Amino acid sequence: MRFVSRLLVILWTIWRFGLDDLALSGLSQRRFQLLRRITRLGRRWQEPRGVRLRLALERLGPIFVKFGQVLSTRRDLLPLDVSLELAKLQDRVPPFPAALSRELVERAFGRPLTELFASFDAEPVASASIAQVHFATLMDGREVAVKVLRPGMLDVIDDDLALMRQVAVWVERFSADGRRLKPREVVAEFDMYLHDELDLVREAANAAQLRRNMDGLGLVMVPEMHWDLCSPEVIVMERMKGVPISQRAVLEEAGIDIKKLARDGVTIFFTQVFRDGFFHADMHPGNIQVSLAPETFGRYIALDFGIIGTLTEVDKDYLAQNFIAFFQRDYKRVAELHIASGWVPPETRVDALESAVRAVCEPHFDRPLKDISLGQVLMRLFQTSRRFNVEIQPQLVLLQKTLLNVEGLGRQLDPELDLWATAKPFLERWMNEQVGWPAFNKQLMKEAPRFAQLVPELPRLLHDALKNQAQRRGDAELKALVRELRSTNRLLSGLLWGGVGFAAGITLAWLALRFLDLGL
Repeated sequence: MRFVSRLLVILWTIWRFGLDDLALSGLSQRRFQLLRRITRLGRRWQEPRGVRLRLALERLGPIFVKFGQVLSTRRDLLPLDVSLELAKLQDRVPPFPAALSRELVERAFGRPLTELFASFDAEPVASASIAQVHFATLMDGREVAVKVLRPGMLDVIDDDLALMRQVAVWVERFSADGRRLKPREVVAEFDMYLHDELDLVREAANAAQLRRNMDGLGLVMVPEMHWDLCSPEVIVMERMKGVPISQRAVLEEAGIDIKKLARDGVTIFFTQVFRDGFFHADMHPGNIQVSLAPETFGRYIALDFGIIGTLTEVDKDYLAQNFIAFFQRDYKRVAELHIASGWVPPETRVDALESAVRAVCEPHFDRPLKDISLGQVLMRLFQTSRRFNVEIQPQLVLLQKTLLNVEGLGRQLDPELDLWATAKPFLERWMNEQVGWPAFNKQLMKEAPRFAQLVPELPRLLHDALKNQAQRRGDAELKALVRELRSTNRLLSGLLWGGVGFAAGITLAWLALRFLDLGL
Protein backbone atom coordinates (compact mmCIF):
# COMPACT_ATOMS: atom_id res chain seq x y z
CA MET A 1 0.00 0.00 0.00
CA ARG A 2 2.86 2.36 0.78
CA PHE A 3 4.35 1.71 -2.64
CA VAL A 4 0.99 2.27 -4.37
CA SER A 5 0.20 5.47 -2.47
CA ARG A 6 3.63 6.88 -3.24
CA LEU A 7 3.18 6.00 -6.91
CA LEU A 8 -0.16 7.84 -6.98
CA VAL A 9 1.44 10.96 -5.47
CA ILE A 10 4.18 10.85 -8.10
CA LEU A 11 1.69 10.38 -10.95
CA TRP A 12 -0.42 13.30 -9.74
CA THR A 13 2.69 15.53 -9.52
CA ILE A 14 3.72 14.49 -13.04
CA TRP A 15 0.25 15.44 -14.30
CA ARG A 16 0.15 18.69 -12.31
CA PHE A 17 3.43 20.03 -13.74
CA GLY A 18 3.06 18.56 -17.21
CA LEU A 19 6.03 16.22 -17.03
CA ASP A 20 4.09 13.72 -19.11
CA ASP A 21 4.00 16.31 -21.89
CA LEU A 22 7.79 16.71 -21.61
CA ALA A 23 8.26 12.96 -21.92
CA LEU A 24 5.85 12.59 -24.86
CA SER A 25 7.47 15.51 -26.71
CA GLY A 26 10.58 13.39 -27.14
CA LEU A 27 8.67 10.55 -28.82
CA SER A 28 8.36 10.96 -32.57
CA GLN A 29 5.93 8.09 -33.24
CA ARG A 30 2.50 9.23 -34.45
CA ARG A 31 0.57 7.41 -31.72
CA PHE A 32 2.56 9.17 -28.98
CA GLN A 33 2.11 12.57 -30.59
CA LEU A 34 -1.64 11.92 -30.82
CA LEU A 35 -1.66 10.96 -27.14
CA ARG A 36 0.23 14.15 -26.34
CA ARG A 37 -2.36 16.32 -28.12
CA ILE A 38 -5.16 14.56 -26.23
CA THR A 39 -3.52 14.95 -22.81
CA ARG A 40 -2.80 18.64 -23.43
CA LEU A 41 -6.53 19.44 -23.76
CA GLY A 42 -7.51 21.88 -21.05
CA ARG A 43 -3.99 22.21 -19.67
CA ARG A 44 -1.68 25.20 -20.07
CA TRP A 45 1.67 25.95 -18.43
CA GLN A 46 3.25 29.36 -18.12
CA GLU A 47 6.64 28.18 -16.90
CA PRO A 48 9.37 26.76 -19.16
CA ARG A 49 10.05 23.02 -19.08
CA GLY A 50 13.12 23.31 -16.84
CA VAL A 51 11.21 25.33 -14.24
CA ARG A 52 8.32 22.84 -14.23
CA LEU A 53 10.71 19.95 -13.74
CA ARG A 54 12.45 21.72 -10.85
CA LEU A 55 9.16 22.58 -9.14
CA ALA A 56 7.92 19.01 -9.50
CA LEU A 57 11.07 17.59 -7.91
CA GLU A 58 10.78 20.06 -5.03
CA ARG A 59 7.13 19.07 -4.52
CA LEU A 60 8.02 15.33 -4.46
CA GLY A 61 10.37 15.76 -1.54
CA PRO A 62 14.02 15.60 -0.47
CA ILE A 63 14.98 12.42 -2.33
CA PHE A 64 13.77 13.80 -5.65
CA VAL A 65 15.44 17.14 -4.89
CA LYS A 66 18.71 15.29 -4.35
CA PHE A 67 18.12 13.37 -7.57
CA GLY A 68 17.64 16.64 -9.43
CA GLN A 69 20.89 17.98 -7.96
CA VAL A 70 22.79 14.91 -9.18
CA LEU A 71 21.00 15.03 -12.53
CA SER A 72 22.08 18.66 -12.96
CA THR A 73 25.70 17.49 -12.99
CA ARG A 74 25.10 15.43 -16.15
CA ARG A 75 25.30 18.40 -18.50
CA ASP A 76 26.73 16.10 -21.12
CA LEU A 77 23.32 14.42 -21.29
CA LEU A 78 20.68 17.08 -20.55
CA PRO A 79 19.55 20.08 -22.60
CA LEU A 80 21.27 23.23 -21.40
CA ASP A 81 18.11 25.01 -20.21
CA VAL A 82 17.06 22.00 -18.10
CA SER A 83 20.48 21.43 -16.53
CA LEU A 84 20.83 25.12 -15.61
CA GLU A 85 17.40 25.15 -13.98
CA LEU A 86 18.09 21.95 -12.02
CA ALA A 87 21.31 23.49 -10.75
CA LYS A 88 19.11 25.93 -8.77
CA LEU A 89 17.70 23.14 -6.61
CA GLN A 90 18.40 23.62 -2.93
CA ASP A 91 17.57 21.47 0.07
CA ARG A 92 14.42 23.13 1.39
CA VAL A 93 13.57 20.54 4.01
CA PRO A 94 11.91 21.30 7.38
CA PRO A 95 13.86 19.96 10.38
CA PHE A 96 12.68 16.92 12.27
CA PRO A 97 11.79 17.41 16.00
CA ALA A 98 14.58 18.15 18.46
CA ALA A 99 13.38 15.36 20.77
CA LEU A 100 13.84 12.84 17.98
CA SER A 101 17.28 14.24 17.23
CA ARG A 102 18.32 13.79 20.87
CA GLU A 103 16.96 10.24 20.82
CA LEU A 104 18.95 9.38 17.69
CA VAL A 105 22.20 10.71 19.21
CA GLU A 106 21.68 8.75 22.43
CA ARG A 107 20.86 5.58 20.49
CA ALA A 108 23.95 5.95 18.30
CA PHE A 109 26.35 6.17 21.27
CA GLY A 110 24.40 4.21 23.88
CA ARG A 111 24.68 6.98 26.48
CA PRO A 112 22.45 9.82 27.73
CA LEU A 113 22.94 13.15 26.03
CA THR A 114 23.92 14.74 29.36
CA GLU A 115 26.94 12.41 29.54
CA LEU A 116 28.05 13.28 26.01
CA PHE A 117 27.67 17.07 25.90
CA ALA A 118 27.73 19.94 28.37
CA SER A 119 25.10 21.62 26.18
CA PHE A 120 23.13 20.69 23.06
CA ASP A 121 21.19 23.22 20.98
CA ALA A 122 17.73 21.87 20.24
CA GLU A 123 17.25 24.18 17.27
CA PRO A 124 19.20 22.85 14.25
CA VAL A 125 21.49 25.29 12.51
CA ALA A 126 21.00 23.56 9.14
CA SER A 127 18.50 21.05 7.77
CA ALA A 128 19.03 19.20 4.50
CA SER A 129 17.55 16.21 2.72
CA ILE A 130 19.93 13.68 4.28
CA ALA A 131 20.76 15.10 7.72
CA GLN A 132 20.52 18.10 9.99
CA VAL A 133 23.15 19.82 12.15
CA HIS A 134 23.03 20.95 15.78
CA PHE A 135 25.62 22.95 17.70
CA ALA A 136 26.82 21.53 21.02
CA THR A 137 29.59 21.82 23.61
CA LEU A 138 31.69 18.90 24.84
CA MET A 139 32.37 18.28 28.52
CA ASP A 140 35.83 19.83 28.17
CA GLY A 141 34.35 23.04 26.74
CA ARG A 142 35.16 22.51 23.06
CA GLU A 143 32.44 23.68 20.66
CA VAL A 144 31.29 21.11 18.14
CA ALA A 145 28.75 20.52 15.39
CA VAL A 146 26.63 17.36 15.56
CA LYS A 147 25.35 15.99 12.26
CA VAL A 148 22.38 13.62 12.61
CA LEU A 149 21.05 11.42 9.82
CA ARG A 150 17.34 11.75 9.15
CA PRO A 151 15.41 8.76 10.57
CA GLY A 152 13.91 6.23 8.17
CA MET A 153 15.90 7.54 5.23
CA LEU A 154 16.95 4.12 3.95
CA ASP A 155 13.38 2.85 3.51
CA VAL A 156 12.26 6.07 1.81
CA ILE A 157 15.26 6.03 -0.50
CA ASP A 158 14.83 2.38 -1.46
CA ASP A 159 11.12 2.91 -2.25
CA ASP A 160 11.75 5.97 -4.41
CA LEU A 161 14.72 4.37 -6.12
CA ALA A 162 12.60 1.37 -7.07
CA LEU A 163 10.12 3.72 -8.75
CA MET A 164 12.92 5.63 -10.47
CA ARG A 165 14.38 2.42 -11.88
CA GLN A 166 11.01 1.43 -13.30
CA VAL A 167 10.50 4.85 -14.88
CA ALA A 168 14.01 4.67 -16.33
CA VAL A 169 13.17 1.33 -17.96
CA TRP A 170 10.01 2.81 -19.52
CA VAL A 171 11.90 5.86 -20.80
CA GLU A 172 14.58 3.70 -22.43
CA ARG A 173 11.98 1.40 -23.95
CA PHE A 174 9.80 4.07 -25.58
CA SER A 175 12.15 6.96 -26.35
CA ALA A 176 15.24 7.10 -28.56
CA ASP A 177 16.31 10.32 -26.84
CA GLY A 178 15.66 8.60 -23.53
CA ARG A 179 18.07 5.82 -24.41
CA ARG A 180 20.72 8.41 -25.28
CA LEU A 181 20.28 10.00 -21.84
CA LYS A 182 21.02 6.61 -20.22
CA PRO A 183 18.41 7.00 -17.45
CA ARG A 184 19.20 3.66 -15.82
CA GLU A 185 22.87 4.63 -15.52
CA VAL A 186 21.88 8.01 -14.06
CA VAL A 187 19.65 6.32 -11.46
CA ALA A 188 22.44 3.86 -10.62
CA GLU A 189 24.87 6.76 -10.15
CA PHE A 190 22.33 8.52 -7.94
CA ASP A 191 21.88 5.30 -5.94
CA MET A 192 25.62 5.15 -5.31
CA TYR A 193 25.84 8.81 -4.22
CA LEU A 194 22.88 8.50 -1.86
CA HIS A 195 24.02 5.33 -0.13
CA ASP A 196 27.48 6.84 0.29
CA GLU A 197 25.94 9.90 1.93
CA LEU A 198 23.84 7.71 4.23
CA ASP A 199 27.04 6.45 5.90
CA LEU A 200 28.26 9.43 7.91
CA VAL A 201 31.47 7.62 8.88
CA ARG A 202 32.42 7.70 5.21
CA GLU A 203 31.86 11.46 5.20
CA ALA A 204 34.00 11.83 8.32
CA ALA A 205 36.79 9.82 6.67
CA ASN A 206 36.58 12.05 3.58
CA ALA A 207 36.91 15.13 5.79
CA ALA A 208 39.93 13.68 7.60
CA GLN A 209 41.70 12.93 4.31
CA LEU A 210 40.94 16.37 2.91
CA ARG A 211 42.17 18.00 6.12
CA ARG A 212 45.51 16.18 5.86
CA ASN A 213 45.86 17.08 2.19
CA MET A 214 45.16 20.77 2.78
CA ASP A 215 47.36 21.06 5.87
CA GLY A 216 50.17 23.47 5.07
CA LEU A 217 48.48 25.16 2.11
CA GLY A 218 47.22 27.95 4.38
CA LEU A 219 44.14 28.68 2.26
CA VAL A 220 41.36 26.40 3.50
CA MET A 221 40.18 24.96 6.82
CA VAL A 222 38.49 21.59 7.27
CA PRO A 223 36.81 20.65 10.58
CA GLU A 224 38.50 18.02 12.72
CA MET A 225 36.46 14.90 13.44
CA HIS A 226 35.97 13.55 16.98
CA TRP A 227 36.33 9.88 16.14
CA ASP A 228 35.15 8.63 19.53
CA LEU A 229 31.82 10.33 18.70
CA CYS A 230 31.34 9.15 15.12
CA SER A 231 28.91 6.49 13.92
CA PRO A 232 27.09 5.77 10.64
CA GLU A 233 24.08 7.79 11.92
CA VAL A 234 25.77 10.61 13.89
CA ILE A 235 29.13 12.37 13.57
CA VAL A 236 30.61 15.06 15.81
CA MET A 237 33.12 17.53 14.38
CA GLU A 238 34.88 20.74 15.27
CA ARG A 239 32.59 23.75 15.05
CA MET A 240 33.70 26.17 12.34
CA LYS A 241 32.83 29.85 12.59
CA GLY A 242 32.68 31.87 9.41
CA VAL A 243 30.60 33.99 7.06
CA PRO A 244 28.85 32.28 4.11
CA ILE A 245 30.76 33.11 0.96
CA SER A 246 27.55 34.31 -0.70
CA GLN A 247 27.44 37.29 1.72
CA ARG A 248 29.88 39.40 -0.27
CA ALA A 249 28.87 42.70 1.34
CA VAL A 250 29.63 41.36 4.84
CA LEU A 251 33.02 40.07 3.68
CA GLU A 252 33.95 43.39 2.07
CA GLU A 253 32.92 45.28 5.19
CA ALA A 254 35.14 42.98 7.26
CA GLY A 255 38.11 43.85 5.04
CA ILE A 256 38.40 40.63 3.02
CA ASP A 257 40.32 40.98 -0.27
CA ILE A 258 37.60 39.68 -2.58
CA LYS A 259 39.82 39.37 -5.67
CA LYS A 260 42.40 37.35 -3.72
CA LEU A 261 39.61 35.23 -2.27
CA ALA A 262 38.42 34.37 -5.79
CA ARG A 263 41.97 33.44 -6.91
CA ASP A 264 42.49 31.36 -3.76
CA GLY A 265 39.37 29.35 -4.55
CA VAL A 266 40.78 28.44 -7.97
CA THR A 267 44.14 27.52 -6.43
CA ILE A 268 42.46 25.28 -3.83
CA PHE A 269 40.46 23.48 -6.50
CA PHE A 270 43.38 22.82 -8.84
CA THR A 271 45.57 21.74 -5.92
CA GLN A 272 42.99 19.18 -4.83
CA VAL A 273 42.54 17.92 -8.39
CA PHE A 274 46.06 17.78 -9.78
CA ARG A 275 48.24 17.44 -6.72
CA ASP A 276 46.05 15.14 -4.64
CA GLY A 277 43.50 13.63 -7.04
CA PHE A 278 40.99 13.99 -4.17
CA PHE A 279 38.61 16.95 -4.36
CA HIS A 280 35.52 18.34 -2.64
CA ALA A 281 32.82 17.74 -5.27
CA ASP A 282 29.96 19.69 -3.66
CA MET A 283 31.40 23.21 -3.53
CA HIS A 284 28.21 25.24 -3.77
CA PRO A 285 27.92 28.46 -1.70
CA GLY A 286 26.00 26.69 1.09
CA ASN A 287 29.05 24.54 1.85
CA ILE A 288 31.68 27.29 1.74
CA GLN A 289 32.35 29.93 4.40
CA VAL A 290 35.14 32.44 5.04
CA SER A 291 36.89 32.83 8.39
CA LEU A 292 37.04 36.27 10.02
CA ALA A 293 39.06 35.14 13.04
CA PRO A 294 42.36 37.08 13.33
CA GLU A 295 44.58 33.98 13.19
CA THR A 296 42.81 32.52 10.12
CA PHE A 297 41.50 35.73 8.51
CA GLY A 298 40.42 35.28 4.89
CA ARG A 299 40.72 31.50 4.76
CA TYR A 300 38.06 29.30 3.21
CA ILE A 301 36.04 26.96 5.43
CA ALA A 302 34.87 23.78 3.70
CA LEU A 303 31.80 21.90 4.96
CA ASP A 304 29.79 18.79 3.98
CA PHE A 305 32.02 16.05 2.58
CA GLY A 306 29.41 13.53 1.48
CA ILE A 307 30.43 13.79 -2.20
CA ILE A 308 34.15 13.53 -2.93
CA GLY A 309 35.73 13.10 -6.36
CA THR A 310 38.86 11.06 -6.98
CA LEU A 311 41.24 10.89 -9.93
CA THR A 312 43.96 8.39 -10.78
CA GLU A 313 47.44 9.43 -11.93
CA VAL A 314 46.37 8.53 -15.47
CA ASP A 315 43.28 10.79 -15.17
CA LYS A 316 45.35 13.69 -13.83
CA ASP A 317 47.98 13.39 -16.55
CA TYR A 318 45.29 13.17 -19.24
CA LEU A 319 43.46 16.24 -17.93
CA ALA A 320 46.59 18.34 -17.54
CA GLN A 321 47.74 17.56 -21.08
CA ASN A 322 44.28 18.40 -22.42
CA PHE A 323 44.16 21.72 -20.59
CA ILE A 324 47.61 22.71 -21.82
CA ALA A 325 46.71 21.68 -25.37
CA PHE A 326 43.62 23.91 -25.09
CA PHE A 327 45.71 26.83 -23.90
CA GLN A 328 48.04 26.36 -26.90
CA ARG A 329 45.13 25.75 -29.34
CA ASP A 330 46.69 22.43 -30.28
CA TYR A 331 43.42 20.73 -31.27
CA LYS A 332 45.15 17.85 -33.01
CA ARG A 333 46.85 17.00 -29.72
CA VAL A 334 43.45 17.07 -27.96
CA ALA A 335 42.05 14.62 -30.54
CA GLU A 336 45.10 12.35 -30.23
CA LEU A 337 44.76 12.32 -26.43
CA HIS A 338 41.11 11.30 -26.67
CA ILE A 339 41.96 8.40 -28.96
CA ALA A 340 45.06 7.32 -27.00
CA SER A 341 43.03 7.26 -23.77
CA GLY A 342 40.65 4.69 -25.23
CA TRP A 343 37.62 6.92 -24.66
CA VAL A 344 37.11 7.18 -28.42
CA PRO A 345 36.90 4.13 -30.70
CA PRO A 346 40.36 3.48 -32.21
CA GLU A 347 38.98 3.74 -35.75
CA THR A 348 37.99 7.39 -35.16
CA ARG A 349 39.65 9.75 -37.66
CA VAL A 350 41.96 12.19 -35.90
CA ASP A 351 41.23 14.98 -38.40
CA ALA A 352 37.45 14.68 -37.91
CA LEU A 353 37.70 14.84 -34.12
CA GLU A 354 40.23 17.68 -34.39
CA SER A 355 37.79 19.67 -36.55
CA ALA A 356 34.96 19.16 -34.05
CA VAL A 357 37.12 20.28 -31.12
CA ARG A 358 38.26 23.34 -33.08
CA ALA A 359 34.64 24.29 -33.78
CA VAL A 360 33.91 24.23 -30.05
CA CYS A 361 36.99 26.08 -28.83
CA GLU A 362 37.76 28.75 -31.43
CA PRO A 363 34.66 30.92 -30.76
CA HIS A 364 35.76 31.12 -27.11
CA PHE A 365 39.38 31.97 -27.83
CA ASP A 366 38.38 34.94 -29.97
CA ARG A 367 37.22 36.64 -26.80
CA PRO A 368 39.34 38.03 -23.95
CA LEU A 369 40.56 35.31 -21.60
CA LYS A 370 38.62 36.74 -18.69
CA ASP A 371 35.38 36.22 -20.66
CA ILE A 372 36.06 32.55 -21.37
CA SER A 373 34.19 29.97 -19.29
CA LEU A 374 36.34 26.89 -18.91
CA GLY A 375 33.37 24.97 -17.55
CA GLN A 376 31.22 25.88 -20.54
CA VAL A 377 33.98 24.81 -22.93
CA LEU A 378 34.14 21.42 -21.24
CA MET A 379 30.36 21.10 -21.33
CA ARG A 380 30.30 21.82 -25.07
CA LEU A 381 33.07 19.30 -25.60
CA PHE A 382 31.09 16.64 -23.75
CA GLN A 383 28.05 17.39 -25.89
CA THR A 384 30.08 17.27 -29.12
CA SER A 385 31.81 14.06 -28.08
CA ARG A 386 28.53 12.10 -28.30
CA ARG A 387 28.86 12.19 -32.10
CA PHE A 388 32.13 10.29 -31.78
CA ASN A 389 30.83 7.75 -29.23
CA VAL A 390 33.10 9.09 -26.53
CA GLU A 391 32.67 7.19 -23.27
CA ILE A 392 31.98 9.83 -20.64
CA GLN A 393 33.90 8.98 -17.46
CA PRO A 394 31.82 9.48 -14.27
CA GLN A 395 34.76 10.93 -12.33
CA LEU A 396 35.30 13.56 -15.04
CA VAL A 397 31.61 14.51 -15.14
CA LEU A 398 31.81 15.10 -11.38
CA LEU A 399 34.95 17.14 -11.96
CA GLN A 400 33.22 19.24 -14.62
CA LYS A 401 30.29 19.91 -12.31
CA THR A 402 32.69 21.02 -9.55
CA LEU A 403 34.64 23.18 -11.98
CA LEU A 404 31.41 24.92 -13.00
CA ASN A 405 30.64 25.56 -9.32
CA VAL A 406 34.14 26.92 -8.65
CA GLU A 407 34.11 29.10 -11.74
CA GLY A 408 30.64 30.46 -10.98
CA LEU A 409 31.56 31.09 -7.35
CA GLY A 410 34.80 32.81 -8.33
CA ARG A 411 33.12 35.13 -10.81
CA GLN A 412 30.40 36.01 -8.32
CA LEU A 413 33.20 37.25 -6.10
CA ASP A 414 35.24 38.81 -8.92
CA PRO A 415 33.55 39.30 -12.32
CA GLU A 416 37.01 39.97 -13.81
CA LEU A 417 38.41 36.63 -12.62
CA ASP A 418 40.57 35.06 -15.35
CA LEU A 419 40.29 31.37 -14.58
CA TRP A 420 42.53 30.42 -17.50
CA ALA A 421 45.34 32.75 -16.45
CA THR A 422 45.09 31.46 -12.87
CA ALA A 423 45.07 27.82 -13.91
CA LYS A 424 47.69 27.81 -16.68
CA PRO A 425 50.83 28.45 -14.54
CA PHE A 426 49.63 25.88 -12.02
CA LEU A 427 49.11 23.22 -14.70
CA GLU A 428 52.42 23.94 -16.42
CA ARG A 429 54.26 23.74 -13.10
CA TRP A 430 52.49 20.48 -12.30
CA MET A 431 53.39 19.00 -15.68
CA ASN A 432 57.03 20.01 -15.24
CA GLU A 433 57.07 18.19 -11.93
CA GLN A 434 55.86 14.99 -13.60
CA VAL A 435 58.80 14.70 -16.03
CA GLY A 436 62.57 15.17 -15.97
CA TRP A 437 64.83 15.53 -12.96
CA PRO A 438 62.18 16.92 -10.49
CA ALA A 439 59.94 13.91 -11.10
CA PHE A 440 62.92 11.53 -10.79
CA ASN A 441 64.03 13.16 -7.53
CA LYS A 442 60.48 13.05 -6.15
CA GLN A 443 60.09 9.36 -6.97
CA LEU A 444 63.53 8.64 -5.52
CA MET A 445 62.60 10.35 -2.25
CA LYS A 446 59.34 8.40 -2.18
CA GLU A 447 61.18 5.10 -2.58
CA ALA A 448 64.07 6.05 -0.23
CA PRO A 449 62.71 4.24 2.89
CA ARG A 450 62.38 1.05 0.87
CA PHE A 451 65.88 1.46 -0.56
CA ALA A 452 67.25 2.00 2.95
CA GLN A 453 65.99 -1.45 3.93
CA LEU A 454 67.30 -3.13 0.78
CA VAL A 455 70.84 -1.67 0.65
CA PRO A 456 72.23 -3.62 3.66
CA GLU A 457 70.78 -6.79 2.18
CA LEU A 458 72.34 -6.31 -1.27
CA PRO A 459 75.46 -8.53 -0.67
CA ARG A 460 73.32 -11.42 0.55
CA LEU A 461 70.79 -10.93 -2.24
CA LEU A 462 73.61 -10.83 -4.81
CA HIS A 463 75.15 -14.00 -3.36
CA ASP A 464 71.79 -15.78 -3.39
CA ALA A 465 71.14 -14.66 -6.96
CA LEU A 466 74.53 -15.93 -8.18
CA LYS A 467 74.09 -19.15 -6.25
CA ASN A 468 70.66 -19.71 -7.69
CA GLN A 469 71.94 -18.87 -11.16
CA ALA A 470 74.81 -21.35 -10.80
CA GLN A 471 72.42 -23.93 -9.45
CA ARG A 472 70.04 -23.32 -12.31
CA ARG A 473 72.98 -23.55 -14.75
CA GLY A 474 74.18 -26.78 -13.10
CA ASP A 475 70.66 -28.18 -13.17
CA ALA A 476 70.39 -27.29 -16.84
CA GLU A 477 73.71 -28.98 -17.66
CA LEU A 478 72.73 -32.07 -15.67
CA LYS A 479 69.40 -32.25 -17.47
CA ALA A 480 71.20 -31.95 -20.83
CA LEU A 481 73.58 -34.78 -19.84
CA VAL A 482 70.68 -36.97 -18.78
CA ARG A 483 68.97 -36.29 -22.08
CA GLU A 484 72.17 -37.31 -23.96
CA LEU A 485 72.52 -40.48 -21.88
CA ARG A 486 68.93 -41.40 -22.51
CA SER A 487 69.44 -40.83 -26.24
CA THR A 488 72.58 -42.99 -26.19
CA ASN A 489 70.77 -45.70 -24.25
CA ARG A 490 67.97 -45.69 -26.78
CA LEU A 491 70.52 -45.98 -29.60
CA LEU A 492 72.39 -48.85 -27.91
CA SER A 493 69.12 -50.59 -27.09
CA GLY A 494 68.13 -50.30 -30.73
CA LEU A 495 71.42 -51.72 -31.92
CA LEU A 496 71.26 -54.54 -29.38
CA TRP A 497 67.75 -55.53 -30.24
CA GLY A 498 68.58 -55.17 -33.92
CA GLY A 499 71.52 -57.57 -33.48
CA VAL A 500 69.38 -60.00 -31.54
CA GLY A 501 66.75 -59.87 -34.25
CA PHE A 502 69.33 -60.38 -36.98
CA ALA A 503 70.83 -63.38 -35.16
CA ALA A 504 67.39 -64.82 -34.56
CA GLY A 505 66.59 -64.39 -38.24
CA ILE A 506 69.80 -66.18 -39.31
CA THR A 507 69.11 -68.98 -36.87
CA LEU A 508 65.57 -69.44 -38.12
CA ALA A 509 66.74 -69.43 -41.72
CA TRP A 510 69.43 -72.07 -40.95
CA LEU A 511 66.88 -74.26 -39.16
CA ALA A 512 64.51 -73.96 -42.10
CA LEU A 513 67.20 -75.03 -44.55
CA ARG A 514 68.16 -78.00 -42.38
CA PHE A 515 64.53 -79.03 -42.17
CA LEU A 516 64.19 -78.90 -45.93
CA ASP A 517 67.42 -80.92 -46.42
CA LEU A 518 66.21 -83.64 -44.03
CA GLY A 519 62.86 -83.72 -45.74
CA LEU A 520 64.49 -84.28 -49.06
